[in-house]
Amino acid sequence: MQRILLALLVAVALRADVIVMKDGDRVTGKIVKKEGSEVTVATKNFGTVKLKWEDIASVTGEESLNVVLAEDKTVKGPLKAEGGEVEVVGTGTKVPLTDIVAVRNDAEQRSYERFMNPGVLDLWTINGSLNFAGTQGNAETSTITTPLNFARVSRTSTTKAYFNSIRARATVDNESQQTAEAVRGGWSYSRNLRKRLFGSFFNDYEYDRFQSLDLRVVLGGGLGYDFWVSERGKLALVGGAAWNRESFSPADAEAFTRNSTEAYWGNDFAYKLNSRTNLTQAFRMFNNLSNTGVYRMNFDVGATTALMKWLTWNISLSDRFLSNPVPGRQKNDFLYSTGFGFSFAR
Repeated sequence: MQRILLALLVAVALRADVIVMKDGDRVTGKIVKKEGSEVTVATKNFGTVKLKWEDIASVTGEESLNVVLAEDKTVKGPLKAEGGEVEVVGTGTKVPLTDIVAVRNDAEQRSYERFMNPGVLDLWTINGSLNFAGTQGNAETSTITTPLNFARVSRTSTTKAYFNSIRARATVDNESQQTAEAVRGGWSYSRNLRKRLFGSFFNDYEYDRFQSLDLRVVLGGGLGYDFWVSERGKLALVGGAAWNRESFSPADAEAFTRNSTEAYWGNDFAYKLNSRTNLTQAFRMFNNLSNTGVYRMNFDVGATTALMKWLTWNISLSDRFLSNPVPGRQKNDFLYSTGFGFSFAR
């Protein structure tokens, strides 16, 4: 009986998919997935390796896999491939090698389905921090910044929200005054329309005491195109129209409100610098259609480095340019911060 059990354990341990390449190389392991033109294989001695699908001569599969065919039809079983034809064992399915859209093991299939049909609370990633800076001596200063970002990315849509604030105070010769106070926040939603084309909507809010800006509310929407996409990141180009309402309260003049229609264009960029550090950047140019020649620009860039599973080091820069500020105020306002933060993913 012990010998039988031992034999069964050895047989299970030896179960593996065998892939032979067109140049004669042989790879033994477990097929994890096939996406696009690449096949990911988990091997015992070499870790995870990636192979070109078109360079494969034959496959002898042992593990049952989820095989996606044309028109999103999925069959399940071990793979047998040779001579440009693939058989999904036990299903009666035989198709040309080029007709295989995707291959996934059970874990990858569950992950794929979760991204396709996520629950309301699924797939959220939250990054944020609370940063302090100060000085003591001839002058006493204190600064607090609170960047916070939410993102929910599925295979069909992306939802984002952000909040960023700064409060700074300085005391010189026993006289204390506030030197900066600004709050920026908003949300956006985009949904895939075609393979690289997507539609988007957004809503931004902004308050800046030292620009005499009581509140800026922006509602907009448009189209975007994923110009470059890879495993390490992507670059999207966007454009559309927006409505902007700005309320100002200058210290030496009456309060006033400006309403305008705007055309906007810009980009969104994300890149994985290494296994721990992610870089993000966004730019928007808003051209005023109600008052030709007036414009404003938003530029945001940030980097997050994972120090532990939940602990991060963050750096961010946020710039807002307004071509027609309140008289006596500068056109540019920068908000930058760095410090330790947290990251949470569900």
